[in-house]
Amino acid sequence: MNDKADIFKILIVDDEDDIIEFIKFILIKEGYKVESAKNGKEAIEKAGIFKPDLILMDVMMPQLDGIEACRQIKSNKLFQNTTVVFLTARSEEYAEIAGFEAGADDYIYKPIKPRALISRIGVILKRKISNISEVETIEFGNLIIDKKSFSVTLNNKKHTLPKKEFNLLFLLASKPNTIFNRDTILSKVWGDEVIVGDRTIDVHIRKLREKIGDNYISTLKGVGYKFEINN
Repeated sequence: MNDKADIFKILIVDDEDDIIEFIKFILIKEGYKVESAKNGKEAIEKAGIFKPDLILMDVMMPQLDGIEACRQIKSNKLFQNTTVVFLTARSEEYAEIAGFEAGADDYIYKPIKPRALISRIGVILKRKISNISEVETIEFGNLIIDKKSFSVTLNNKKHTLPKKEFNLLFLLASKPNTIFNRDTILSKVWGDEVIVGDRTIDVHIRKLREKIGDNYISTLKGVGYKFEINN
């Protein structure tokens, strides 16, 4: 197991059990956190709970096909940072066009070869990290988080934040409704610059709540924090 398990979560969606088990085995062996669903409807429900970074989804499925499931997922602001990749046969060219129109980010063709799958996923996730790092503004209704100015605007009232305070907020807001444990926060916000304790995080969270209110950042005692929004 490597540190991928602490970073990336992958949801596999396919109506064939053998394909799910095959892909799940490969990804777990590589260190990813993995969940699965057997149709589009279940995929949407699981995504709401699991908060995947990447969804690998078949096109043709019962109840709700992959195209419509992708469209619903991509229209939900909770999944604005979720990458959707379709699993499809090369003969299904029509599905590729429809998939991109529905918001799909990429395709992986069947039959699936383990080494090629891992390599492709690695490239997709590396691209995802690059894209997220380039995001400069995050908006949720009347809340605007602007990376250029290190500022937060809520209900047209602007606050300029200290760098660490802003970086903490931006980290949490970059993956809404996802729990960040204290070790992850310390690593991504403070890095190896100085040795800080849990109390440092608590103080910064308190200061953020003073500026944007208590509704956005929730505490899970003994675990960490998450930026919470309701769709």
